[in-house]
Order: sequence, then structure tokens, then C-alpha cells
Amino acid sequence: MHTSSSLHDALHQRLAQVRLLLLDVDGVLTEGGVTWTNDGVEQKTFHIRDGLGIRLWQRAGGLTGIVTGRTSRVVQLRAEELGIGFVRQGVEDKLEMTAGILAECGVPWEQAAFVGDDLPDLAVMMRCGVGVAVANACPEVIEAAAIVTRMPGGQGAVREVIEQMLKARGSWEAIVRRYQPASA
Repeated sequence: MHTSSSLHDALHQRLAQVRLLLLDVDGVLTEGGVTWTNDGVEQKTFHIRDGLGIRLWQRAGGLTGIVTGRTSRVVQLRAEELGIGFVRQGVEDKLEMTAGILAECGVPWEQAAFVGDDLPDLAVMMRCGVGVAVANACPEVIEAAAIVTRMPGGQGAVREVIEQMLKARGSWEAIVRRYQPASA
């Protein structure tokens, strides 16, 4: 029988081993809404702290990817802005696509984390070393997740996960110190 402490320690160890962070978009990097202009241009809102979190993760040596069922030019632009290495849009089978990404970058399933919010994310979340559900995910995804964020999708949930992974690695404090003023 696992104690709460030993389960926490095991999850902490799994978080420390993550090398590849994969993200759904709608409902994870965004709040899940889709807005169209009168000209037929799709708009999405991304949380700026998620973006900084992704940059911090990459600077710490982590790989990042997007695996999403929809295809959107704005997602490609955001991914390019953040230097996200793997961007797969219009994906019908996220499990198969993720297996291909893992093979391409030489990362085993155990060293991958996936953040999702809805049923198409379920199989990947359950297969990865760390499956993460955003706070407002559907009940089935929350039930299957190793971690459920406090923040909902599009409101800093990705940053929250990244902080947990960097803390598990023991590198978060050094990152924060770089943003603090030098001692007098």
C-alpha cells in the first residue's frame, strides 16, 4: 500500500525525469473558445505566463511540442514565436502522432508529459510518464490525470506544470534568482 507521501515522492520523481512537454491547444494554451472576425480570420488568446514558462522550460533543456486536433495559422505563429520544436496540427490520432514525435526526438514515453483537457487527449495522457489535466478539463480527463492544475486552461495552467517540473528538477530557485536584483 502506498502512503500519500510515497505517491507524492513517486510523482515528484516522474516530474523530474520529464524531457518532453507536449500540449494540446484549445482548452490548454487557450481558454477553449474560437473567435472569428468578419473576414473569416480565427483569433485565439494565449496567456503570457504560459509563454514565459515555455521559454524557461526550453532554457532549462526541456523540449516542447504541440499536438492538436484543429489547424490554425495563429497556433503556428505562436509556436514559432516561442520556438516550439514540434507542432502537429489537424491530428486525428494523438497517440500515434505522439509516438512519432517521441521516436523523432529519442524520448521514451516515461520522460514525456502531456497536458490536455478533453477526450481526444485521454489516450496520450494515460500513456505518457506524466498526464496532466487542466482544472476545467472534462471529468474523464481529470480522473485519468496524474496531476490536475489549479489554474484552468488558457489562464496559466501550462506555466503551473512547468514550474512543478522545474521545481522537481531542483532548478526553479536558480531561475527565480536570475530575475531578482543583485545583492547590495
